[in-house]
Amino acid sequence: MMGQHKLSQKDFALKFLSVLFTAVLFIAGCDRQPSDANSLDIVLQHRLNAKVQTLDPADIGDVISDAVAEEIFECLYQYHYLKRPYQLIPQLAEDMPQVSEDRLSYTIRIKKGVYFSDDACFENGKGKELKAGDFVYAWKRIANVKSLSKNWWIFDGKIAGLDEFRAYTKGCKSRGEVDYSRAVEGLQTPDDYTLVIKLKKPWPQITYLLAHLPTAAIAKETEDYYGKDIISHPVGTGPFKLKVWNRGSFIEMVKNTNYRTVLYPSQGDADDSVKGLLRDAGKPLPFCDRIVWRIVTEDQPRWLMFLQGDIDITSIPKDNFGQAIAPGIELTADMKERNIKLATFREPDTFWVGFNMEDPVLGKNKPLRLAISCAIDRQKWIELFFNGRGDVAYGFIPPIMPGYDPNIKTFSKTEYNPEKAKVLLRQAKDLHGGELGILKLSMPGTDTTYRQMGQFLQTAFLNIGLQVEAEYLDWPSYLEKLRTKGVQMYSSGWIADYPDVENFMQVFYSKTSPWPNSSNYCNAEFDKIYEMASVMPDSNERTELYRQAERIVVEDAPCAFMFHRVFYVMHHEWIENFKPNSYKSDSFGYGLSKYYRIDAAKRAAYQKKYK
Repeated sequence: MMGQHKLSQKDFALKFLSVLFTAVLFIAGCDRQPSDANSLDIVLQHRLNAKVQTLDPADIGDVISDAVAEEIFECLYQYHYLKRPYQLIPQLAEDMPQVSEDRLSYTIRIKKGVYFSDDACFENGKGKELKAGDFVYAWKRIANVKSLSKNWWIFDGKIAGLDEFRAYTKGCKSRGEVDYSRAVEGLQTPDDYTLVIKLKKPWPQITYLLAHLPTAAIAKETEDYYGKDIISHPVGTGPFKLKVWNRGSFIEMVKNTNYRTVLYPSQGDADDSVKGLLRDAGKPLPFCDRIVWRIVTEDQPRWLMFLQGDIDITSIPKDNFGQAIAPGIELTADMKERNIKLATFREPDTFWVGFNMEDPVLGKNKPLRLAISCAIDRQKWIELFFNGRGDVAYGFIPPIMPGYDPNIKTFSKTEYNPEKAKVLLRQAKDLHGGELGILKLSMPGTDTTYRQMGQFLQTAFLNIGLQVEAEYLDWPSYLEKLRTKGVQMYSSGWIADYPDVENFMQVFYSKTSPWPNSSNYCNAEFDKIYEMASVMPDSNERTELYRQAERIVVEDAPCAFMFHRVFYVMHHEWIENFKPNSYKSDSFGYGLSKYYRIDAAKRAAYQKKYK
């Protein structure tokens, strides 16, 4: 039955597109569709704007894969859901680490009575109890060269004996030949519920990393049973477990019946009670029975699904900003009538156009890199593609992070100056010894917006006399090209995994090439400063080192810094307890679904009116 509102010509077109999109989803998913959403289950309807690459924590380094896996796997520590500034608290650990005086030994007690979800990989299909050895195994997997893990950078050079274990695996013929019982000095388990980590040097950021998804516990039985297909069979201790993964269409999760008793927090910020964020204090989690992730790569279908109530949380596409936001950064009358809520905040992120410094054309031609940088009108980019929701970036440290240099603009090469770019381009050609040929720019998406972004950059470069060809890749293919040094220029960025500038420093550290150092940047002076700062506790001296390192990168120009994002998240009123988290996968609350309560009656009433 048609809703109460008379359909305008535009509304009719939107309805038609939505029906068409639903049909396309059905065809793409063949006979596999999410479970009946009209059942008594409480369902969170989420969305992803790209395909998931893997659900193996050892291999995850991107937002999309992390978003899904965060609901399944757990780490030793987590961020308090409500408190700001962000505060680390135990998750699978019993308490915070006991740290030795020399800061080289961390003793962590593991919670008892925590079980992995039931799965065929375990005896009789019943999930086994978590033990300290499951962390040791997970980290050895990352160290194992044969696992091809993209997260070795986390542990490289830090834990006593782990580098030696990695060297040993190089001599093994296959992953199955690796002996995981082989002792590692720095990973000890005096008993099943105690983990002792011994470091080669101080590592102040260790507790942050122990709250980072790749360090999650993994049961050896999982890989023994599934082998390389472990990427499609995630088995964790978290509140949800995978039910169906229909690639390119949807992912469905159900509540983990083995999930221990975890309670909603009873404390928060001063105004959380007024906002209703403490109404569920002390109640067991999760509140939802299922999560359905729709994989919708195009902005418009995603927005239409949100407006119809088929998606609960979304960002605002650039072409629909005026439909959602009125002057003064408030919701439009239509959004208020729909009881849609808005959250805005600055993200700890930096985006850029990166250069492969090992490329024979770009790597040794600084005038060319600077010409490309000067050709880009960042302010226009922010206005066109983000409706003004962002700030021009002059370096890699985001303004909201401790350690930001308020004077970085003085040292920056970020400048829109086409005439200067043309002069630099002539210098670049002289240095190259002739014409530069056509450069290639890799874009991390295939949808309309990414194509518009690619065209914007191509036009900017053509205006100074530089020809650039754009290639548009789906997310998994794009990541694979970065991690195999297969790009020449690329559009990318970094969102902080934890609140320490050291996380951004890793992106330019030579030993983390090609991931996360996808520019394959190498500067001995930068490396020296990074290695010095990375073992220091928080101090003014360390902050000054961070700033020195940033200026070195700015001077070398391994990328053209673009902008820092201001994030706008919209959600329907039937989601209760929603509080954005800047360190949780693109700020949509990925990995936090256990805290959300869904009022199914409000959703049903909305859909009756607007579908």
